[in-house]
Amino acid sequence: MIARGISQMGGFMHEGAEGSVRVVDLDDAVGMVLAHDITEIRPGQFKGAAFKKGHIIREEDLEHLRRLGKEHLFVLQLRDGQYHEDDAARMLADALCGENVGHDGRPTEGKITLKATVDGLLKVNVKALTEFNMISDVSCSSRHDNSVVNRGDTVAGTRAIPLVIDELPLMKAITVAKDAGGVFSVKKFSRLRAGAVITGNEVFFGRIQDKFAPILRKKLEQFQCPLVKTAFCPDEREVITKTILDFIDEGVQLILVAGGMSVDPDDVSRAAIREAGAEGLVYGTPVLPGAMFLYARIKGMPVLGLPACVLYYKATVFDLVLPRVLAGETITRETFARMAHGGLCLNCEVCNYPVCPFGK
Repeated sequence: MIARGISQMGGFMHEGAEGSVRVVDLDDAVGMVLAHDITEIRPGQFKGAAFKKGHIIREEDLEHLRRLGKEHLFVLQLRDGQYHEDDAARMLADALCGENVGHDGRPTEGKITLKATVDGLLKVNVKALTEFNMISDVSCSSRHDNSVVNRGDTVAGTRAIPLVIDELPLMKAITVAKDAGGVFSVKKFSRLRAGAVITGNEVFFGRIQDKFAPILRKKLEQFQCPLVKTAFCPDEREVITKTILDFIDEGVQLILVAGGMSVDPDDVSRAAIREAGAEGLVYGTPVLPGAMFLYARIKGMPVLGLPACVLYYKATVFDLVLPRVLAGETITRETFARMAHGGLCLNCEVCNYPVCPFGK
């Protein structure tokens, strides 16, 4: 530990796990690590640390220190195989950053913040992150895997825990992160041209007003995806199938089939999607709301079957799946199975999604 209660100046030295603390003349302190905070008081203006513990003394600091009455300093001298927390933080951050994640190289109080460099979907290698944090004297915390992030958003923070860290744990942590190809990455969103196929005799024949299209348009706008086509279809499989295929032939890149997803005999949308040539079709999820959601691909284009819950709830499985589709991911039965953990909406009186447990 760094020595406390030092009372004599000349020749003092304390050896410890964090290196050695000793007294040096101010002119000899350049390049050395300050072992304690140095307080500055400007009456009526400022009181606080002018120089913080761990600061590396620079030539341009000397005059400021003299104005604070300093002619000698307690400094920390590193031994071979030891790293100052700031240097360690930069090394850890470099190793943790994967595609589309970066940092500015400037630690604050020993910590470096990792940020997204594009709008997209945050991917966290949770296994590697856990292994990283099992190593002593290092720390890294992050946002949840599959969080939607914008360019410049903080995704994680890392630091060495002691002021000085030994080489062995530091290099172990760096190796874990590098072997994972970086623990954090962001998949950039594609701005897909979307089409909505809204089914149901009640809407097609004008018995009720459609509510799906405005909701879908608003959700797509959050990702700068245009809703380029909207079609209203009766509950007829052949009509729905033809509309889906026509949309794809006309350049629609994301098909949203709204309604007709339940077990009612008049709900034929699922059968229509299958007849359109669906591949990898997965129907039913362990996410509530959204149990009757459908995912498939037709001619390589993602197709999402939306149950009626999308009309009534601010957040459903659709809000969890859409970002992953826009990030280029293929959804499988296992994808949905993993969503079960955290996939229960609490139906709060005031919905604060995405700042809530749903989907986490």
